[in-house]
Amino acid sequence: MEILSTEFFSALLAIVIIDLVLAGDNAIVIGLAARNLPKDKQKTVIFWGAFGAIAIRSILTVFVVWLLKIPGLLLIGGLLLIWIAYKLLVEGKNHDNMKAEQSLWAAIKTIIIADTVMGLDNVLAVAGAAHGNFLLVILGLLISIPIVIWGSTLILKWIEKYPSIIYIGSGVLAWTASKMIVDEPLVKNFFENNLAIKWIFTIVIVASVLLIGKTKNTRKLEKSN
Repeated sequence: MEILSTEFFSALLAIVIIDLVLAGDNAIVIGLAARNLPKDKQKTVIFWGAFGAIAIRSILTVFVVWLLKIPGLLLIGGLLLIWIAYKLLVEGKNHDNMKAEQSLWAAIKTIIIADTVMGLDNVLAVAGAAHGNFLLVILGLLISIPIVIWGSTLILKWIEKYPSIIYIGSGVLAWTASKMIVDEPLVKNFFENNLAIKWIFTIVIVASVLLIGKTKNTRKLEKSN
């Protein structure tokens, strides 16, 4: 595929569109992870979170064919993402300076882990659209960086105005986790042949994360009052 050819730019456009669609999950993770930090540290988390998301996607795209040969990888990743969805839902706000500093790096670490987990499934679409051209992958990801940063900032503003959005974000991550699990090659045939069980499983995962998280937050609020 020659650079500056029609084929090159059509493939690049496809990758950018895919990245923009997939950027939603990244923006939600970054927004939820940064919400508990002081405003002066939120920009740091957003920047490094977006940078880490793009770097992870780039690395995973190179190794995606090899990675997806590992049995149970999507299953393990999905279970880990369920925990992250719950963790981001119940984390409280820290006003202490030292704890806030520690929370900054903890938030960045959570974002990187979540992006790695979600990337296992999503980079397949990018790798397919690039037709083996790594330059296309990098260009597409670089173009999507400002979208991830803008989306994360927007979600933070929405959370400050409408705190209930935290539950929507956590629900989206839980849904993503359930999708990873049902797409795991070890169990994919079972779920494809039993669509009712597939949807029940997804609903149970999302509902469980939200219900347990809501219960935890309610108890924390009662203790603080």
